[in-house]
Amino acid sequence: MAENCQVKFTEFKSDQSVKWCPGCGDHAILNSVQKAMASLGYKKEEVAVISGIGCSSRFPYYMETYGFHTIHGRGSAIASGVKVANPELKVWQITGDGDALAIGGNHFIHTIRRNIDLNVILFNNQIYGLTKGQYSPTSKRGFISKTSPFGTVESPFRPGELCIGARGQFFARCIDKDLKHSVVMLEEAAKHEGTSIVEVLQNCVIYNDKTHNAITDKAYSADRTIKLEHGKPMLFGKEMNKGLMLDGLNLKVVTVGEDGITEDDILVHDAECEDITLHLKLADMEYPEYPVALGVIRSVKAPVYDQCVEQQLAEVQERSKIKSFNDLIHSGDVWDVE
Repeated sequence: MAENCQVKFTEFKSDQSVKWCPGCGDHAILNSVQKAMASLGYKKEEVAVISGIGCSSRFPYYMETYGFHTIHGRGSAIASGVKVANPELKVWQITGDGDALAIGGNHFIHTIRRNIDLNVILFNNQIYGLTKGQYSPTSKRGFISKTSPFGTVESPFRPGELCIGARGQFFARCIDKDLKHSVVMLEEAAKHEGTSIVEVLQNCVIYNDKTHNAITDKAYSADRTIKLEHGKPMLFGKEMNKGLMLDGLNLKVVTVGEDGITEDDILVHDAECEDITLHLKLADMEYPEYPVALGVIRSVKAPVYDQCVEQQLAEVQERSKIKSFNDLIHSGDVWDVE
């Protein structure tokens, strides 16, 4: 095969039959991941896909890569170990809003805090699908489900807020059925050194159908979402004439051409700003008060845990007088064995 021959995304498809419900958003995400890996020029043997428990967690079976289907909520812990043990592997963690943010919440936030070089895809359908329709940590307040027949009385997590609050350095958001944009977000996540979190607004056709429909329907998604791009004005809408400004300490939706507002007044997105203030505001925007932010919201360079561990080990070994087992047994030290 010629060195410049491009990798085909079908090379990442396993021979296993995909057992998700017809119409499930997971199918689109699987395709997006495979296309992103092909576009990045990955080799199958340099990728490991790790998952916990949930509908999304069947993902490793459908990837022609290394994979590990672990236990509930522990995907982050296993993925962290895989990456630290073999830093050369490209490790992708697949998780859901229940797997990552409920039982796996502790592992999730500390993975982010440590900034281990993992690519985490968080499927957010605001429901427990595999266990048949219980409300999840991202279900809306008042949501009626099998475990909240009169409506939930809890405020949901906002994954972006949780990620940034845990000192996350990369957070992006996309929609399952927008494959073109999803592929770009996954590529950006892969290029980032450190923990990257990509929240995918995903649809469960059985237990929470059309949960994101208010912003994902093509008829009005342009007016209810904003695709952020680093270094570009925060404009959105069918006519690209709506934008975001600061009104004191709050974001404000404005229309270019009204009240003397010009494009020069619109905020320019800086995903690389270390200060989290504006990134948090963008990640927290919800319809109908604001458009929902899609794209790379935050992408900041910071020390990477596995790289630091590798460097630390090399420095300790370099200073040590003992370079091998042979050195140890001839070092003259006396060892007491009890």
